[in-house]
Amino acid sequence: MVDSRLPYSECYVMEFLSDYGLFLAKTATIVIAVLVILLVAVVMSMRLKAHPGNYIEITHLNEKYEAMANTLRAAILPKKELKQHIKAQKRKHKAEQARSADDTPPKRMYVLDFKGDIRGSAVSSLREEITAVLTTATANDEVVVRLESAGGMVHSYGLGASQLRRIREKGIPLTITVDKVAASGGYLMACVADRILAGPFAIVGSIGVLSQIPNFHRLLKKHDVDFEQFTAGDYKRTVSMFGETTDKAREKLQEEIQDVHVLFKDFVQTQRSQLDLEKVATGEHWHGTRAIELNLVDEIRTSDDYLMSASDSAELYEVAFEEKKTIMDKLSAFMQASLHSSRRLQIPDSGDIDAVRIHTQL
Repeated sequence: MVDSRLPYSECYVMEFLSDYGLFLAKTATIVIAVLVILLVAVVMSMRLKAHPGNYIEITHLNEKYEAMANTLRAAILPKKELKQHIKAQKRKHKAEQARSADDTPPKRMYVLDFKGDIRGSAVSSLREEITAVLTTATANDEVVVRLESAGGMVHSYGLGASQLRRIREKGIPLTITVDKVAASGGYLMACVADRILAGPFAIVGSIGVLSQIPNFHRLLKKHDVDFEQFTAGDYKRTVSMFGETTDKAREKLQEEIQDVHVLFKDFVQTQRSQLDLEKVATGEHWHGTRAIELNLVDEIRTSDDYLMSASDSAELYEVAFEEKKTIMDKLSAFMQASLHSSRRLQIPDSGDIDAVRIHTQL
């Protein structure tokens, strides 16, 4: 019988080779992973260089609607009927091209989206979009803003309304559609329009001002914590989160809120003289079908219905400002959103449309 067992030295060599081979495999895996990461980084860097900065993205909504319809027709129509429709569509396009070459260009509608938060951060994109539109739009065209906002900081929404006024001042018709909500600061912007369209259950109005500030003075006092604040000027800081609130400070803050409300009402009255401010400037809000009775809106209609109907006679272009963001910007925005959400969860609902805030807001 032959003994198949290897000598001790040979076993040691085999074990060493096995361990060394495993080490090489791990090292090769790590090196390959590092190379892949570097390659991805280089490709991303090249893309950023190829497309530097911010840009305006344009979507031709007529083509979008037509593509959607053709997709559905391809699924439900018989082949013969589908071919007939495609031929008719081609003849229609040729006729339109011939007509546009001879006659005046068709009406153009520029569609913008505004989704406002408490800080009115979307105003920064809106101003860029409006600037882009004003470079080409004429009095024969129209700007449509699909607006959605429950209001927020006074200065932010005041700037938003001022941006929309740029369109009116150029003599370009402005239509604002409200599918869900245009309340408080949102309505401050909406009232600038020549026409306001609203969904039947859209929330509209809330022409009022609020300022809510939690105060921890008694809690600090209970734990023997002093809060010191130094100001120059009697009203540099009236009500704060940590200082003791005096009757004089309360009166001054209330005075400031009333003054902002007066400015709010005057602005709305200037834009929509048909409103009875005694009825609508109470801070209340109404749904679309009630809002039209109070002249807060002009027509009960959704943005989808309005744009699809307009696409039969006008060229629709959706305009969106896109801002290039670095990985650090995205991470920072994510962290801020997370912190903001956690803060909102810690503050009870005020019973109004907006949650409790420490800023005066519309």
